[in-house]
Amino acid sequence: MGIAFDSGDVAIIGGGIIGLSTAFELAARGAQVRVFDVGEPAAAASWAAAGMLAPRTEQLHDDALRALCEQSLSEYPAFVQRVRDASGIDPHLRLDGILHAAFSRDAGAQHEQWVSGLAAAGCAAQQLTRQQTLEFEPALAREVTGAVLVEGEGQIDNRRLGRALVQACRNCGVRIHPGVRYLTVESDARRVLGIRTDIGYVAAGAVINAAGAWAARVPGVPSHAVPPVFPVKGEMLALDVPLGLLRRTTWVPGAYLVPRADGRLLVGATAKKTGFDARVTAGGIAGLLESAIRAVPPLAGFTVSETWAGLRPATPDERPFLGGTPLGGYFLACGHYRNGILLAPATADMLADVLQGRNSVPAAFSFEPAGTKNASPQRRQSA
Repeated sequence: MGIAFDSGDVAIIGGGIIGLSTAFELAARGAQVRVFDVGEPAAAASWAAAGMLAPRTEQLHDDALRALCEQSLSEYPAFVQRVRDASGIDPHLRLDGILHAAFSRDAGAQHEQWVSGLAAAGCAAQQLTRQQTLEFEPALAREVTGAVLVEGEGQIDNRRLGRALVQACRNCGVRIHPGVRYLTVESDARRVLGIRTDIGYVAAGAVINAAGAWAARVPGVPSHAVPPVFPVKGEMLALDVPLGLLRRTTWVPGAYLVPRADGRLLVGATAKKTGFDARVTAGGIAGLLESAIRAVPPLAGFTVSETWAGLRPATPDERPFLGGTPLGGYFLACGHYRNGILLAPATADMLADVLQGRNSVPAAFSFEPAGTKNASPQRRQSA
């Protein structure tokens, strides 16, 4: 059953790309939306990401997750156009393909199989010779043996997208509350009632948990509605390089390289379970630099302009939790792990449809608390 938009505000906990995208979509459908964030909107994992839109390059082996990612990618151009029109900010969407460079004959043979599989699935990709690869990206090391160009994928500047979504939401009437010092969900035995914060109490017909890596730590939620989401740290760095040194997003052994329009080249990313420790480490940055310089030797001469770390919101089966919970009116939009930026359009549509009673969430992404008879084994696991 859908939630009537006049039964109280829709309160969204978390002002990252997922929370803001969902707020933007709900507001477009007539909901009164409030977004609560303990920090600045779009300043946590959303700010720390690389903004890659690459469901095929990621070579996801989970059919349900891959299908959702590909659906969301197809929605991206229209989504960005709406956000740009509502905000006046261009998030710099580029879908000019992603290059996956090989540096050994074994990798080249694997690429051949990969391209065949992509073609069978109806995905456009080219296998490039060594010479063709160097024509595409002359800065790559001479040891490169070839590459695959996966067409239709690309990147978006996630920091610009975050700023655009904040402005678009505000222009659409969404009330954003940053820097909330205290927040708890209030409910009775059956359903959510609202959100209590240090700035007061807000009655809510629906509450959406889009709290990223902190989704399992939202106060006031009964245990049977707490999703098993946990943080995985990713470290990254940026180099200041001449525009055009690397022309498109490129995967190399041990790293990916994402050129931005402002001359920064992003290099990422590590993946470590360190709890909520988001420190940048010498070892993590050294490993990324080593991989990047081995693949693109000229990078050794450029300035490291920034290093940072973010906490990805992971789940035991690496699928996000979307839709309702056993607590009436309490919904999840969390656990997107590596795909939060990519899955923003599809997540926003899905949550808005669910709240309006138009559609249900596929079982692969639904939440079933531990011990529930019909829960899948992966969905029963805890962090």
